[in-house]
Amino acid sequence: MNKTNLFLFFSILGILSLAGCGPKEEPTVENAAPVTSEAVPQAAAPAQGAGTIRGQIKFTGTAPAPAALQMAADPFCAANAGSGAVVEDLIVNANGTLRNAFVYIKTGLEGKSFPAPSTPAVLDQAGCRYHPHVLGLQVGQPVEIINSDSTLHNVHALPKASPEFNLGMPIKGMKMKKSFSAPEVAARFKCDVHPWMSAYAGVVAHPFFAVTGEDGSFELKNVPAGSYTVAVWHEKLGEKETAVTVTDGESTVDMAF
Repeated sequence: MNKTNLFLFFSILGILSLAGCGPKEEPTVENAAPVTSEAVPQAAAPAQGAGTIRGQIKFTGTAPAPAALQMAADPFCAANAGSGAVVEDLIVNANGTLRNAFVYIKTGLEGKSFPAPSTPAVLDQAGCRYHPHVLGLQVGQPVEIINSDSTLHNVHALPKASPEFNLGMPIKGMKMKKSFSAPEVAARFKCDVHPWMSAYAGVVAHPFFAVTGEDGSFELKNVPAGSYTVAVWHEKLGEKETAVTVTDGESTVDMAF
């Protein structure tokens, strides 16, 4: 067999060997989620015709003087609470408005969904008090709980609609993240070590909520046009509701306890 025939022989043999291996199979992915625009949650954008609900929560009558916190049971707390540490269950501002009132849309958003923000709300333990005393959260949003004191705190959350948790935080600078799985106005926090420590979280399924501060005001931005029930919750005075219609621009709501 000359060189040409020998080359042809081995070439045909190689082709037959490759053919004997069978067709090449493409890799497959089983049970893979389809790639759609809904696979990645998008941040809620202002709806067309969105408006703002703002106002003040007022207090009528004679404002009671807040009671001083009694912390003598823990020398660290007594020495580090700072001046003006008072019971925060009813704080009336100098302008006759209420502090620590949780304002939120109670009805009117049915059928709409809003992704929970990944940025955590913060609940700090400093001077043997919770800061803030009332905070707002969206369902599924993390809340970062911090111990800024050089003493033991025990964070005991007592929600009725979400799992309870009870965790010790003995070291200054400790942090932990938790979340709530269902709406609730409002879920209580307490410290089992220091019984005067308490805080509340208003948990809702949307981003339209606020907590009143030193001037009693609130603002709910980018509310879609529509008719709503706006509610105001206060730990000592209860809850009140009012009807609000939102169109382009601004709606003003002033309520009083």
